[in-house]
Amino acid sequence: MVDGETVDVDEIHPSKDSKKFEQDGEEENDSPIEQVRLTVPITDDPELPCLTFRTWFLGIISCTLLAFANQFFVFRQNPLYISSVAAQIAVLPIGKFMAASLPDKVVRVPGTKWSFSLNPGPFNLKEHVLITIFANSGSNSVYAVNIIAIIIAFYHRKINPIAALLLTQTTQMLGYGWAGVFRKFLVDSPYMWWPANLVQVSLFRALHDDEKRPKGGLTRLQFFLVVLTSSFAYYIIPNYLFQSITALSFVCWIWKDSITAQQIGSGLSGLGIGSFALDWSTISSFLPSPLATPGFAVVNLLFGYIIILYIILPITYWTNSYEAKRFPIISPDVFDVAGSPYNVTHILNSTTFSFNEEAYNGYSKVHLSVFFVYAYGLSFALLAATLSHVIFFHGRTIWAQAKASFSDKFGDVHTRIMKKNYAVVPQWWFYTILIIVIGFAMLACEGFNRQLQLPYWGVLLAISLAFFFTLPIGVIQATTNQQPGLNVITELIIGYMYPGRPLANVTFKTYGYISMSQAIMFLSDFKLGHYMKIPPKSMFVVQLVGTVIASTTYFGTAWWLLHSVENICDRKKLPHGSPWTCPGDRVFYNASVIWGVVGPLRMFGSLGLYSKMNYFFLIGFLAPFVVWIFSRIFPEKKWIKLINIPVILSGTGAMPPARSVNYISWFAVALFFNFVVYHRYRKWWVRHNYILSAGLDAGVAFMAILCYFALQYQNILGPEWWGLDLDDHCPLASCPTAPGVVADGCPLLQ
Repeated sequence: MVDGETVDVDEIHPSKDSKKFEQDGEEENDSPIEQVRLTVPITDDPELPCLTFRTWFLGIISCTLLAFANQFFVFRQNPLYISSVAAQIAVLPIGKFMAASLPDKVVRVPGTKWSFSLNPGPFNLKEHVLITIFANSGSNSVYAVNIIAIIIAFYHRKINPIAALLLTQTTQMLGYGWAGVFRKFLVDSPYMWWPANLVQVSLFRALHDDEKRPKGGLTRLQFFLVVLTSSFAYYIIPNYLFQSITALSFVCWIWKDSITAQQIGSGLSGLGIGSFALDWSTISSFLPSPLATPGFAVVNLLFGYIIILYIILPITYWTNSYEAKRFPIISPDVFDVAGSPYNVTHILNSTTFSFNEEAYNGYSKVHLSVFFVYAYGLSFALLAATLSHVIFFHGRTIWAQAKASFSDKFGDVHTRIMKKNYAVVPQWWFYTILIIVIGFAMLACEGFNRQLQLPYWGVLLAISLAFFFTLPIGVIQATTNQQPGLNVITELIIGYMYPGRPLANVTFKTYGYISMSQAIMFLSDFKLGHYMKIPPKSMFVVQLVGTVIASTTYFGTAWWLLHSVENICDRKKLPHGSPWTCPGDRVFYNASVIWGVVGPLRMFGSLGLYSKMNYFFLIGFLAPFVVWIFSRIFPEKKWIKLINIPVILSGTGAMPPARSVNYISWFAVALFFNFVVYHRYRKWWVRHNYILSAGLDAGVAFMAILCYFALQYQNILGPEWWGLDLDDHCPLASCPTAPGVVADGCPLLQ
């Protein structure tokens, strides 16, 4: 797997015996998981240096650059995610160059007995893995930065920078405690095999195999450099010279005065029929790389996308469900009963920054676009469907593997090698970090005049939820590669228990959801180190330092942009063609209004307009059961088991903030590479597919950052012409169609 997606490992190592092979006549590959036997080597050289000067130098630089770039792009209309794979590929030639050019001089650290060599020998695989772990820390976003962004850019309030920094660090670091508690079951056990790591292992092996340039072809590294250069050169067009090609909606150009036509044709505010983009960042902004998503998942996503966007949405909108015509057909914003943007300041007490019920009753209930209503309903269904899908389709396997894990009978060759060659990380290291981080979390929430609004019991409840869910969700992730999120459940719980406080809601959500998610990420990285035979203490140190550096860089980058880009996130006040529209933070802000200010009781409970959305929990739970029943009745129909309800329900899961043009362009590329290229040019796909994805991402990132600092930061914008607009020229697509509703830039219908 790369970036959380699986591929058929038989295509990568088809020649190896799937049952066993020996190492020096002593060890046999007795892993109980066939995919692991096929992919993971059972050899190890414990003498290889790991925490070298090269590891620290390249690791810290990779971590910092990825953290800066990913946070830099988050605030832009087409945010770009750069995975650690880009660094994994890019650092290899640099590491080899350092090994060839640096002197082997020993450097002593002044005032200590420590010393190190600038060049301990050839650049080796273990150094490369640790650098990638560093980079992985930088590539994983810091969820807490969203809280800082909405406080400054949307609520227009101040937050103490120390409190903000503590928030970012503690939400990322809490996961170490849970990782230490559960590593025995989720890392040491051979039954917890973490399929996400297998393609990563294969990619490491491919990069370190001796490779000769094929006749008339390129090595993998040469191919990566060609793609990176081409992507870098091209991206100046959609990023600076012709921004309109990020979303081309020709239907709007034909029917310039029709609201309905533009609702159907707009790729940014409508159904996107006929829209497309000539821009890689549009394709890869909100969804994982289309080149790294397996074909069956693409088909399930496409099926769900068509059902949701082209069947459910038109029916509900044009039948005026939930007064849909009073609001845009697709919008993540909140509205009042008149169809105007909801003025949250009307219902917030300016002194206490909490919900004012009397003002709310005198103003208006919160209304949502019909798509946003069903987006929440589908998120309820997705949570329930993920659990039931795993129970029905993987329940027996998971239960058997979990029992084997708890039995303490680890007959796996990889665990034996690790225990034989390396000292384990003392358990007290994890517990010490856990206690310290909980203390700082309490300080961040209870101190600084309680700017984050969450009391101490909320912190304790949030981390208790994270602790409770880490093991079961970790087992699901380690065996099925699916991770149910806790964001909706945490919002719901604190919304009922402590309503009317938006920052308390999002802070509770972050401590509950992200500390669990971070724990699973740490455990996944530990398992990768386990497979690659990295000393556990080296893994621990790299993860710890990488997390601190990444969190600090994410915080610093966000703080700088929020205070240096004038009117950032305010679409009405931003200059013409500005990309700083903050689509993800806008959704996060609206969620804080829905779940935090107004609360679930007045939105999805008995006092709300959308209580029927709770039926989606039941629908989501039962749908996989129906598929499972049919798979048992018709076992000869193998395709039935490929129907994945959670994936189908997530067919529009990134909308909002993603738009239809993002999905349409993504599906076009994904179908081409996963069906045409994969089946007709299999050898090329196996050799170049993931490298193509990494090169495209890296080229776009470098050009966007260069453009910003060299031109846009100096207010040197592109040429004034029609194509400079960062828009699809569908101004009527977001207009209401109900009579008498007044909206800026829209005709008044009678």
